[in-house]
Amino acid sequence: MSGPKVFLDYDQKALDDAYDQAVYAANREQVIARFASASRIARRQLGEPQRFAYGKSAIEGLDMYRTSRPDAPVNIFIHGGAWRAGLARDYAFPAEMLVRAGGHFAVLDFNNVIETRGDLMIMADQVRRAVSWVIDNARQFGGDPARVFVSGTSSGAHLGGVVATSGAAVKGYVLASGMYDLRGPRLSKRSSYVAFTDEIEDALSPQRHLTSISAPVVLLFGSMETPEFQRQSRDFAAALQSAGKETELVVAEGYNHFELTETLGNPYGPLGRALLKQMGLD
Repeated sequence: MSGPKVFLDYDQKALDDAYDQAVYAANREQVIARFASASRIARRQLGEPQRFAYGKSAIEGLDMYRTSRPDAPVNIFIHGGAWRAGLARDYAFPAEMLVRAGGHFAVLDFNNVIETRGDLMIMADQVRRAVSWVIDNARQFGGDPARVFVSGTSSGAHLGGVVATSGAAVKGYVLASGMYDLRGPRLSKRSSYVAFTDEIEDALSPQRHLTSISAPVVLLFGSMETPEFQRQSRDFAAALQSAGKETELVVAEGYNHFELTETLGNPYGPLGRALLKQMGLD
C-alpha cells in the first residue's frame, strides 16, 4: 500500500527508490569494479597521467592523459558517485579512446559531500575552479583553450550542469544520467547526507538558470535507469529547447545507470559516440 504523495506522484519510499541506483541496477558493484579494472589497463597502455593542481588542498588536482596531437581539444570529465564517492584514478578508462582519437582527457578530483559535511557548494566551487584552470593553462600541456569540453555522469553530470550555468568558456557539454533540479533529491533520502537549503537547491539547479547556458548540451539517459533519472534528463532537455538553447537528448536503449557510464570508453557506445562527435574527433 502506498503512502501519501511527497513529490509528483511518488510516496516517500518510491521517491527514495527513484534516487537509489541499487534498486534499479543489480549489477552496480560489478560495473563499478570494471571502471577501476579498465582504468588500470588504460594506464598500462598510456602510462601514468600528469598530475596538475588546480587548488591548494591535496584533493584539488586532476589527472591529465595527453595526446601527441598539437593544439588538441580537451575533455574534462567529472565523475559521479551520488556526490559521496569516486576518485579520478578509477575513471581513466575513456582516456585511451580519446588520446588515440587526438584529444586530451582530464579527470577531476574533488572533495565528496561527506568530507564537506554535506555542503554541495564546496564541490561546485572546486569543479568550477578546475574547469577554469584547464582553460587558462591548456597551452602548457598542448591543448587548445578554445576547444575545451566537459563531460560528466550521474552526480558528475549535475556538477557539469552547474559549470554550464557559470559562464565558463566551455565549447560543449555531454552529460549523462544527471540531476538538473534539486527539488526531488532534496525530498528523497539523499537529504540524510546532503545539507540542502533553499539557497543551495536554487543555486545548484541548472534547470533554473537556463539564460546562463551558452554552449551546446548533449543529454543522455539509459532506458533502464530509475524513473527520476529519466525524468530529470527529459525535463532539462525540454527546458533547454524551450529556451532556444542548442541541445540534443539521447535515450540509450537497454542500459542502466552504470552501464551507460561504461560506454564513455567505447567509440561505438552511446556516450563515447556523443563525446567524439561533439569534439570533432573520429
